[in-house]
Amino acid sequence: MKLEFDYPAGSGAKPIHIAAAAVSGETDPLVEVLLCRPAHLEAVPCCSVTRESVRDGFVASREIALAQHRDLQKALERRGVRCRSMPAIPGLPDLCFTRDSAVTTPWGLLGLRPAMPHRQGEVDEVLRVARSAGIPTIGRIERGTVEGGDVCIARPGLVVIGCSGERTDQQGARALADLFVTAGWSAEIYNFDPHFLHLDTQFCMVAEDLALGCSEVLSDAFLATLRRLEIEVLPVSYKEARTLGCNVLALGNRRILSAVTNRRVNEVLSARGFDVETVDVSQFTQCGGGIHCLTMPINRVPCEQSAFIRSARNREGADDE
Repeated sequence: MKLEFDYPAGSGAKPIHIAAAAVSGETDPLVEVLLCRPAHLEAVPCCSVTRESVRDGFVASREIALAQHRDLQKALERRGVRCRSMPAIPGLPDLCFTRDSAVTTPWGLLGLRPAMPHRQGEVDEVLRVARSAGIPTIGRIERGTVEGGDVCIARPGLVVIGCSGERTDQQGARALADLFVTAGWSAEIYNFDPHFLHLDTQFCMVAEDLALGCSEVLSDAFLATLRRLEIEVLPVSYKEARTLGCNVLALGNRRILSAVTNRRVNEVLSARGFDVETVDVSQFTQCGGGIHCLTMPINRVPCEQSAFIRSARNREGADDE
C-alpha cells in the first residue's frame, strides 16, 4: 500500500488541509462518530475479560445491549455529537465495537487489519459504509495485524500504538507507525502482555497532557516516555482496568463520557475539572469492551487552544523570519 501524505499541522512540519473526516487529537472536540447497533452481540471468549465473564455464567442479552446502546447514542447526541450508524451484520458479533476495524487519521479513514478471524470481515463493511457516505478513505493496512483499540492519536504530532503481539503485532504496528512518521509525526510503540486486550483497556487520553493509566501494569519505560512527553497519568487500579475503567471517551473541552460503574475514576476526573456524563454499558464491558471501544470518531475539530499547535506555529513563524 502506498499512501500520499502532506505534513500535519501541529507536528512542527508543513501545515496540511484537514479532511472532512479527520482526527488529529484524541481529545479534540468530537463532531461525528460511527456506531453499530449490537443486534448480533455475543460473548465471544477471545479475550481474558470475556472468558472470565463466560466462566462466571454471563450470557449476553441483546435486548439489554440494544437499550444500553440507545442510551449511549442519546448521551452523545445530547453533547452535540452526530452519530452515524452502520448496519449490524449477521456473523459479525463484535461489529458494534466500531473502534477496532478502522481509524480516522488527519488525512481520512484508514482500514485496519484485525487479528481475530471473526473480526476480519468488519473492515470491508466499515470501508463500504464510509465510501457510500462520502467519507474520505485513504486505504487499509495490508501488513501484519493492527486493531483500533491499540491506536491512540494522542495529540497533533504524536501517535501511540499498543502492541501485544496478538491483536496488534510488530509488523502491523510498524506499518501504521510508518504512515504517521512519513508525515512528520512521532510514533511511540508500546509493547505489553496480551492479558490486556488493547492499549485502551489500560491507557486512554482525557486531555492533550493528561491520561488515565493502569500504572500498576504500564511498564516503567512507557511511564518514563509519558513523562518525557509531558503527559500526566491519573492512576487506575488493576481491578478498575479489568472492568474497563480506563476505557472512556473524551468529547473535547474537558468533557468525558464514562461508564456509570466507573465511580472512583469518574470522581477523580470530576475533581480535576472534567464534566463527566455516565451511561450503563455493562453488557459490553462483560464482553471486553467499553465506551471507547463502541465509538469510532469520524471527525474531531482541531483545538485552536492546543499548546502543541501554538508551539508548532511559533516554531514555523520563527523559521520564516
